[in-house]
Amino acid sequence: MTAALIDRFGRVHRDLRISLTDRCSLRCTYCMPADGVPWLASSTLLTTEELVRLARVAVSLGVREIRLTGGEPLLRPDVVDVVAALAELRGPDGPLDLSLTTNALRLPALAAPLRDAGLARVNISLDTLLRSRFIELTRRDRLADTLAGIEAARAVGFSPVKLNALVMRGVNDDEIGDLVAFAVERGLEMRFIEHMPLDGGHTWRREEMVTGEEILAAVSARYELEALGHDGSAPASQFRIVGTPSTVGVIASVTRAFCDRCDRVRLTADGQFRNCLFAHDESDLRTLMREGADDARLAEAMQACVSLKKPGHGIDDPSFVQPSRPMSAIGG
Repeated sequence: MTAALIDRFGRVHRDLRISLTDRCSLRCTYCMPADGVPWLASSTLLTTEELVRLARVAVSLGVREIRLTGGEPLLRPDVVDVVAALAELRGPDGPLDLSLTTNALRLPALAAPLRDAGLARVNISLDTLLRSRFIELTRRDRLADTLAGIEAARAVGFSPVKLNALVMRGVNDDEIGDLVAFAVERGLEMRFIEHMPLDGGHTWRREEMVTGEEILAAVSARYELEALGHDGSAPASQFRIVGTPSTVGVIASVTRAFCDRCDRVRLTADGQFRNCLFAHDESDLRTLMREGADDARLAEAMQACVSLKKPGHGIDDPSFVQPSRPMSAIGG
């Protein structure tokens, strides 16, 4: 087999998202119920050695970028060790592009150790600047901690620091301009995301979603924008805020799907390999590995999984069925 992760539509997959844990310190309304969801059994979770081994196999198949996700990845006790081990891997172009998506609550303590271990970039979730709304959205009074985490990321020199906001109608769509202003004032990149059907309660309704077009109109009402297009396979449509060095991105995964150029694959915290965020089928690499499979067999399993990738996620198809796993168990 060719030493690459190529599907039947010719898409080459170079971006691996690795979930370090399904656990989270927040209970965001769009992600999980107030009481949370059943956590994965600890015996099913990949050890650091297993995780790094699978990452190494993926890199041998052409992966050049790894992003660590969750749940909340900073809840994994050995997260710094995981970063250090992954930072030692070398892809076809040299060191990997190693990043992490976080709610930032633990960044004040971990930003410097993560940077020193080899982490290059962070994406931080920030859906609101209002304390009362943050409490309502996350069911936790932790906005001050998130803001402190953002400052810690800036202070240690992560670049770029991207802020991700999921926009919801009647919830936080009135803060779009304020979130952009917050990012511009601090030299950060703001990205807005359409609400996708990946909530633990399966309550998503398309008619309640704020579209990328609406988000862009709200930003344009306050700032003059210059379209920059897409950066390769990156999901966001990028715009420069005229008169500043700052950019804003809109990820319209539902209304302007980027499936035709998607180069992502995912590894869940319990060792399941997924070819799409919305996939219903997974490849159980954990069991293969624990039963003694060598690296060549693991590579074949990854390639077989990718070969079955569908042309698109099908959210707009009447037959679309939401994946049984919520986002917290898949990894963002």
